[in-house]
Amino acid sequence: MEEVLFETKGLSYSYNSRQERPSLNDVNVRVRKGVKTAILGANGAGKSTLFYHFNGIFKPKEGEVLYEGRPIDYSKDELCKLRSDICVVVQNPDEQIFSATVEEDIAFGPMNMGLERDEVERRICDSLFKVGMEEYRYRPTTQLSYGQRKRVAIAGALAVEPKVLILDEPTAGLDPQISLEVIELVDQLCANGTTVIISTHDVDLAYTWAEEIHVLRKGNLIYSGEPEPFFSDREQVSLAGLAVPHTFSVNSTVETIRGRPEAPYPKTNSQLLSKMLPEGSVSGKLRLVGVSPEDGPGIIEGSIGFKGIYGFNTRRLFRDNGLEVDFYFNAIESCMIEALDGRDATLFCDSNLLEAVRSHISTLERFGHGLEVV
Repeated sequence: MEEVLFETKGLSYSYNSRQERPSLNDVNVRVRKGVKTAILGANGAGKSTLFYHFNGIFKPKEGEVLYEGRPIDYSKDELCKLRSDICVVVQNPDEQIFSATVEEDIAFGPMNMGLERDEVERRICDSLFKVGMEEYRYRPTTQLSYGQRKRVAIAGALAVEPKVLILDEPTAGLDPQISLEVIELVDQLCANGTTVIISTHDVDLAYTWAEEIHVLRKGNLIYSGEPEPFFSDREQVSLAGLAVPHTFSVNSTVETIRGRPEAPYPKTNSQLLSKMLPEGSVSGKLRLVGVSPEDGPGIIEGSIGFKGIYGFNTRRLFRDNGLEVDFYFNAIESCMIEALDGRDATLFCDSNLLEAVRSHISTLERFGHGLEVV
């Protein structure tokens, strides 16, 4: 059982006394350390309000908020300590970016922590690389597009290297490609020990990504737990102002036609394909190659079929050496689908992520067609 990171007890909050209903009403929720967690709800459900209680920006009108088992202390010094652990990236980047240039904005957090200049420089470079914004380091923030400003806001949070990263509608307003980049970044942070919590009304994102969801409706917590039971109750989903995820809906429709049970519930396209393939289907091979910082371009020798990359070190290696690749993002899923379709593929990934990738690939066995990893 994972350690409880955040817990709210009877949490209620109103922005003013004239509200017809509180923004949060007697909310009791637990967020566990290391568990991918999504807070779901329609606009106005109370998601952002809940987040602002996690880092002490808002103080409950009633009830309390616990962090690592202790009630939050709202004194100035303790709030500073809390916010060095917890970073919230708000939905609108213009509410978070206030410096004249990208570099200055990202440097603000580390410099405020009193770090040495060399360490500040390392964090600026590292966080810009992770969000794909290195070439914009000296650009005035006013000259950035909305999507670029959003990535700069995330980079500013990464530069602090928080224990907990809270993302409010992280993919809102982003095109599909950048959304994939952000989710891949989030996954790698999770694999490296950061607890990530997102709020969203994007049910496809929440269903595919989250291990646990908490659903708010008009300030009330109406569900906590794994995603599948919630989305199985279509009436409850509708009352929450949400929709059934695409993959969940397709699985339900196809299995009803086949006269088979809906479970196990596929979350991804590769899992859905694995479940739908006819018996006797022949899959291709999936080669998995671990990449370390000291590796060179020769690592691609012996690769088979389509090539995909996953991980910060891998991305840097391929970029710096001009190595061609078929799948720059969403590579795990793309390589799995190629193999399920009978074609070979090679996935290059950071060595420290190999276990997580193998675990992800092994989920296909539950759905009928596993893959041979070589």
